[in-house]
Amino acid sequence: MLDALLDFFTSTGFSLVTWQQLVMWGIVGVLFYFAVAKGYEPLLLVPIAFGALIANLPTMGVINEPVIGPGGHYEPGGLYYYISKGIQWELFPPIIFLGVGALTDFGPLIANPRTLLLGGAAQIGVLITFLGATLLGFDQGQAASIGIIGGADGPTSIFTASKLAPELVGPIAVAAYTYMSLVPLIQPPIMRALTTEKEKRIRMKSLRKVGKLERLIFAVMVCITCILLVPAASALIAMLMLGNFLRECGVTERLVKASQNEIINVVTIFLGTSVGLTMGAEKFLTAETIKIIVMGVVAFGVSTAGGLLIAKLMNVLTPKNPVNPLIGAAGVSAVPMAARVAHNEGQRSDPSNYLLMHAMGPNVAGVIGTAVVAGYFITRLS
Repeated sequence: MLDALLDFFTSTGFSLVTWQQLVMWGIVGVLFYFAVAKGYEPLLLVPIAFGALIANLPTMGVINEPVIGPGGHYEPGGLYYYISKGIQWELFPPIIFLGVGALTDFGPLIANPRTLLLGGAAQIGVLITFLGATLLGFDQGQAASIGIIGGADGPTSIFTASKLAPELVGPIAVAAYTYMSLVPLIQPPIMRALTTEKEKRIRMKSLRKVGKLERLIFAVMVCITCILLVPAASALIAMLMLGNFLRECGVTERLVKASQNEIINVVTIFLGTSVGLTMGAEKFLTAETIKIIVMGVVAFGVSTAGGLLIAKLMNVLTPKNPVNPLIGAAGVSAVPMAARVAHNEGQRSDPSNYLLMHAMGPNVAGVIGTAVVAGYFITRLS
């Protein structure tokens, strides 16, 4: 009887569970807690966490590769062997950008073009982290991929890592999306430390109304200019601006709704779970992962500070048309969460000061800026 029970146990997956996998279950639990209990980016963290859970179970028919057996018998690969090709072949991030473009209003950026500088300033964190990661022993491709975390743009982080450091896609994506979800916790202390009460109360001039033609020209010109500057970012920029052109042209309502809802939602599920499935214990529980997590928060913090400080510098140079420095923190690409955090922080000092639309300018500029920097890295380091 005992032998029969032992045989049964060894035939199940219980006998294959390791202590490292148990640790990963704990990490999955933390991600579920942030997503479900706290509501931090649940659309991203839930698929990633569930994929990580599956990656740390003795599964069959999920991630196994196809096999050609005796006599040429072909056994197909597991479900996610094929779905995850969306990351390996760099399909999912550009498709996500299609939805982002369809959801994004570039009007505040067009109405106040100087906020483009604040989106660019937030890339300081990317560059400093790139240098720091190389000092910690990462090669340049890996360092560039880690640095992109500072842009707070998950799809761009994955796109860059899949080209320059495919072995690090899992921890880089988890760090990027986790810090994106923690924007309301990470940014406010930095904002309070680097701004005075007087600066927080600065009221900016109302934005002018931006016409339809301006919006369409902007989408086309950004597409042309960015692709000419950094062809390696073509897939991201082209899909971002295609989605935005669909939104603004006014004659493709069905396509806009599909881009904003069904397409981006389906791809988010597949992207998140595919990323999670790269988080096997043997790959994730390493010193490299710890370094990436630490460097990720450094990148994010420096990017936030960079946007704030450049906004303060702009006020020194143009005192007659001041910028509320809080909107500089929105230069990271976490749209629209970073803009909301800037708005909420401003209202703590002046409840009648509405910064949301002003903050959306650097926020959407950050999306473009991070994609351009990623394209530059890919061009130089591939």
